[in-house]
Formats: sequence, structure tokens, C-alpha cells
Amino acid sequence: MSDIKRVVLAYSGGLDTSVILKWLQVTYDCEVVTFTADLGQGEELEPARKKAELMGVKPEHIYVDDLREEFVRDFVFPMMRANARYEGDYLLGTSIARPLISKRLIEIARETGADAIAHGATGKGNDQVRFELSAYALDPDIKVIAPWREWDLTSRTALIAWAEKHQIPVPKDKRGESPFSTDANLLHTSSEGKVLEDPWEEVPDYVFSRTDNPEDAPDQPEYITIDFEKGDGVALNGQAMSPATLLTALNALGKKHGIGRLDLVENRFVGMKSRGMYETPGGTIYAAAHRGIEQVTLDRGAAHLKDELMPRYAELIYNGFWFAPEREMLQAAIDLSQQKVGGTVRLKLYKGLAQVVGRKSPDSLYSEQHVTFEDDAGTYDQQDAEGFIKLNALRLRLLAKRDRG
Repeated sequence: MSDIKRVVLAYSGGLDTSVILKWLQVTYDCEVVTFTADLGQGEELEPARKKAELMGVKPEHIYVDDLREEFVRDFVFPMMRANARYEGDYLLGTSIARPLISKRLIEIARETGADAIAHGATGKGNDQVRFELSAYALDPDIKVIAPWREWDLTSRTALIAWAEKHQIPVPKDKRGESPFSTDANLLHTSSEGKVLEDPWEEVPDYVFSRTDNPEDAPDQPEYITIDFEKGDGVALNGQAMSPATLLTALNALGKKHGIGRLDLVENRFVGMKSRGMYETPGGTIYAAAHRGIEQVTLDRGAAHLKDELMPRYAELIYNGFWFAPEREMLQAAIDLSQQKVGGTVRLKLYKGLAQVVGRKSPDSLYSEQHVTFEDDAGTYDQQDAEGFIKLNALRLRLLAKRDRG
């Protein structure tokens, strides 16, 4: 990598990526371009710009991009159309953000003529895989620098000492031992490490940042409606909203009612198990609503096939294969299934729960006339069921006769 002259760094402005910025300048004697993505993490991002300037980055090489609408529209919503949950529980909040960050890193590298990109993911986690698989899919010749796999700064103490040696400001709250690490975006907040590493111990209250304690949530339920068109949410309580605006509003409702907490021990792609605490307030409400509208608009065959495909689809996202052809093939099938997935879902929000309590659609397949216990006026001949049952029982009866001897 001795020919590297310019690197685009995924930069948060925090201690780790600030050290990485300086380390790249020192180790590779190269120019650094910083990219800070606003994915709705709820933090002020202008300090990252100022910090990059102080560390010698040219103003024209400091990118601070608002990607909230693109994130929800082109990544979160397509994933939600699949009802994707990794290992049955995780709504993939961190996983789905990485391909967008990588996409923008590659775009900026092309705009600035950079030779490489760099990220702050460690060599133990999934994010290094997600960043790099996405980057290579978009630019097979890009060079990737992952400092945590190269340097000898193997402890927080060493990191802080290196920062002080190179005049990098170290915030007071970074000098003590961090009790856990967090990652946040508009879809969720994840917390891992330290106080969460023992899977037997309950998550301390101070870890939660996006949701109020369900026990302290309002004692009265709140009812809301979400409107869908072609599988995507378009309105809340009858008010049209953009994707990011809708998710932001649902996040506020989820926080208020303590919805979306998940304590999970998951299987990382790199091979180990890890325990994390995820808060996905708006996403949990939205996922329940999407499932609700599908219940009345999707044919049984399509719905069941989607459920069979979902674990594979979710695993592809979790493992970093968003830009792989197999994910795109599955997405095409999922999107085709959503053409008639439209209508309104009513939900009841109450003390940690988001329950679907009503759904209606102009394209509903639900026929009250067919399922009623009252007179069905000849729409369904119950005698037809006898032949249906006998045909389905034929192989079972043959098996039973054989095995009975």
C-alpha cells in the first residue's frame, strides 16, 4: 500500500476515528478525506467537521452528508418489505446501515481521486466484513485500510496515550473505562461490551437511551394508524410522510411507550457469539404494521414463500452481502409480492407492546362471507371439504395400512 496518496475515512469525530485519522497521516504519509454520515443517530455532526479541520483536513475534503431519507427509503424500507429478522429477533439496525456508508465512501473516493478507503471497525466484529464486502462489490480495485487489524494499539490505554502523544484532544468521558459501546442510527441503537458481556446479568437501566422503561410508560394505551402503498409506509394517522419522517415519528411513539427493546445473544459472521442490547422503537412498530397489512393482502402461497425466504435474506444482510446478486434476486421477488400490499393498519401501543388491532385494504383477500359462522348464502359448499380431506389423507392411509402389516 506504499502507493497510497489519498484515503477516504469513515469519520465520526470520536476518539477512535480521530486517532485513525492521524494514524493514517503518520503511517501512510497520505492526505485524508473524511466522510461523516448523518443516518439519524441524533448527534450534532458539525463538531466532526471542525475537528477534522483542526487535524489538517482540507475544508473541501470534509464531507458531512445527510443520508436519512436515502437510508430509510432505499435500505430500511426494502428490508422491511421482507419482514427481515436475523435469527428470528434482530431487526438488523446496524447491518442495514453499513452498505450505505460503503456506497458513499466509494462515491467520494471517485470524486476526490482517492486510492483507498478506511474504516474504524475492529477485527473481531461483523462491521469490517460488511464495510469491505460492500466496497469490493462496488469497486473491485479499491484498497481498504482497517487500522484495528494493522496497528499495535490493542488497548484503550494505548489508544489514549497515542492520542496525547500526537496532540489529539481526549474528552474526559473517554479517559475512564467505557462501560459499553454503542452504535446508533434512525432505525436503532445497539449496545455491546463490558457490562453486557455476561449474558446472565440483566441489562442495567442506564444502558437504555432510545426507549422509556415500559413499566413507567403511560397507563393508557395509544391507538395509531399507518397507511401502506406497495409495501411501504406512507402516512401516520392519516398524515402523509416521507420515509425518514415517518420512522422519526414512530421512534417518538415507541420511546414513549417503551417499545422495541431486545436482549439478544447472536451468532456473529466471524464465528463467535455476542450479547447485545438493541432498541428499535419505531422499527418494531413499523414491522408489526407491515406484517398486519400483509395478512389481508398477500396470498397464502406468496406469504408462506416469503416466510421461507426471509431467514436467508436476513442472513445475507447481517453478513454484509447487500450488494450481492442473491440478495438482489430475493429483493426482486419480495418487491413483486408487495404490489397489492396497501391499506391501513391500526395498532395499540401499550407498555412495551405494539399490537395490530385492525387492518383494512381495497385489495384485501379477506372474505367475511366465506369465513362467517352465519349463513354464507351459498358461497362455500361445505360438502366439498370431504373430497379435499380424502385426497390429502390418501398417502397417510396408504402408509398406515403398510405399517400396520
